[in-house]
Amino acid sequence: MNLEILKKALFIRKFEQKLLDLFSQGKLNGTVHTCVGQELTPVVVEEYLIEEDMIFSNHRGHGHFLSHCGRETDLMKEILGRRDGVSCGIGGSQHLRVSNFISNGIQGGLAPLAAGHAFDSERGISVCYVGDGTLGEGQFYEAINLARVFECGVIYIVENNGYAQSTKTCHVSQGSLKSRFEGF
Repeated sequence: MNLEILKKALFIRKFEQKLLDLFSQGKLNGTVHTCVGQELTPVVVEEYLIEEDMIFSNHRGHGHFLSHCGRETDLMKEILGRRDGVSCGIGGSQHLRVSNFISNGIQGGLAPLAAGHAFDSERGISVCYVGDGTLGEGQFYEAINLARVFECGVIYIVENNGYAQSTKTCHVSQGSLKSRFEGF
């Protein structure tokens, strides 16, 4: 594995650990959903993307943001609620927007937008990250179905950490993840 990939992944881990420390000290408003244990995925994906590609992220999107945009200082300012943050301090940990990156906290909420963007885009692709908890959301399946039917340039990446928030996936889902996608 490329040493630069490992360095980026380790940087994301340290960034996330810092957020957890700040949260436990009561220095962050609201909550913070980290991507601890999922750092390699966006770093590796980013190796294959071009400038025109658009990232649609989720509530665990810090690693996606840092991999795609860098700008760790601006992200930290955002999470701390500062006006000079990525989204003027009002997006917090989950709602980020820069030129070709968007995230929100709604499970699968950006999956349809990723398909629509890919359908309408003449350059680049859409990359949409979702967690395994999103697999209970109907709009996600509608989005991947439309993306397949209209042959959109979108890649849906399911980051399976085994939990939907704090509920084990095996307690709320039946069958294998692979079988859910075979029809698409």
